[in-house]
Amino acid sequence: MPGPHLPHDSGGMGTHIVILGGGTGGTLTANRLRRMYDENECRITVVDQDDDHVYQPGLLFVPFGAAQPHHLVRSRPQQLHAAVDYKQARIERVDLDARTVHLSGGIRMTYDVLVVATGATLLPEETEGLTGPGWGEKVFTFYDLPGAVGLHHALERFEGGRVVVNVADLPIKCPVAPLEFAFLADWYFQRRGIRDKVQLTYATPLDGAFTKPVAAEALGGLLAAKGIELVTEFTLGEVDGEGGRLLSYDEREVPFDLAVVVPLHGGAEYIERSPGLGDELGFIPVDQHTLQHPQHPEVFAIGDAAGLPASKAGSVAHFAGETLTHNIGRFLAGQPLDATFDGHTNCFVETGFHKALLIDFNYDTEPLPGHFPAALGLPLLKESHANHLGKLAFEWLYWHSLLPGRELPGIDSAMPEHGKHHVHA
Repeated sequence: MPGPHLPHDSGGMGTHIVILGGGTGGTLTANRLRRMYDENECRITVVDQDDDHVYQPGLLFVPFGAAQPHHLVRSRPQQLHAAVDYKQARIERVDLDARTVHLSGGIRMTYDVLVVATGATLLPEETEGLTGPGWGEKVFTFYDLPGAVGLHHALERFEGGRVVVNVADLPIKCPVAPLEFAFLADWYFQRRGIRDKVQLTYATPLDGAFTKPVAAEALGGLLAAKGIELVTEFTLGEVDGEGGRLLSYDEREVPFDLAVVVPLHGGAEYIERSPGLGDELGFIPVDQHTLQHPQHPEVFAIGDAAGLPASKAGSVAHFAGETLTHNIGRFLAGQPLDATFDGHTNCFVETGFHKALLIDFNYDTEPLPGHFPAALGLPLLKESHANHLGKLAFEWLYWHSLLPGRELPGIDSAMPEHGKHHVHA
């Protein structure tokens, strides 16, 4: 296949595209590219260190007994097209000048195009005291499977007291998930008949319940209506597990009997060992509309690994996939890239009692009321049972449509303007 560079020796026919990460972004990218190119013109290799593809939106439900852990995990290579190579190995580093990926065991792979899709990594050890006394006993996170399971058992034992949901700092995966946890905790304790014995607090580094004013007003109103205290501009500096205190950098403290903390996030570990690849947090700087690395045009990033001014949410990877694969094709053909990704993000926010609200936004348009994807669609910024059903249906769509790289019917990658009402908070 003609391209701007001669293909390296990749051990196979034609061009070699290497995708680091077999999660949401890496899997859908590989499957989309496989449909674009046949095996003779392009070899596609996906690398990841394990075989566990976790449906991360399901982690929210595990602590409340509403999802079974084993139902959320599937084999990574089984989600890939049969003609995509899968290599299970630890990534040691990337040599950008030599266009080579170094893997554990001394394995080296050269590439013509590199896609970084290794997501975001939890860094609980970066916060003083977080993994110290109380960790796994009365201090938990639900952002990984072991933590979510441990929190499930802790909630079952909990008979009353102060429950604090805290976001250590941004960026994090799925920024609405901590809010969802607070809403579902309110419902959970009501179902158990002990809500009057539980003080619920939501502590966030933001100056409101969410990043955008209209959505922050709506979500803050829901917290207030459910009797959940909102503590703003609280950036976690230290966890006192023995004393049951969260301490902010400005020396405020929030007491707890049970703390649910979303720890600091960073990029994958190997990025730090790969000069020129990532930023100071370990995320990949890319053009926000083309997803191409500014210094290394053969490098692209997608999903949580990408340093974009967008939410680190699964929907972003889905919507960006069309732009990414299209632009990889244009790059290999020696054509200018199309700046078509608009930062489209779409999130169902579970609010308990079999209801959810939906937010839809992009780089330029904040979450607004109205309907999605058009005037007769699902209600935006408004609780409804239909949105809750949409959240539940998404799991099937994830495995059978999103990961295989298919388009969702009636939903384009660009954010729809139809059905939205422009208002001011």
